Amino acid sequence: MTTTVRVTTIGNSAGIILPKEMLGRLRISKGEILTVTETPHGVSLHPFDEDFAKAMSLAEDIMREDRDVLRKLAQ
Repeated sequence: MTTTVRVTTIGNSAGIILPKEMLGRLRISKGEILTVTETPHGVSLHPFDEDFAKAMSLAEDIMREDRDVLRKLAQ
């Protein structure tokens, strides 16, 4: 389903307001934290997963520390 939303001013920031029906379909509620991922086609919204965030943080640390080894493995 495609829904259009408008970017609006929220305090000193900008944001979008998701319709109630969309919140229900996504199984998210007001105040919940979302993960925003940039994709080649725009952005993707997902409920925040703390375990996944920790795993990604560890993976980024490993990639940063061992980038030369990973670069060699990729060849």
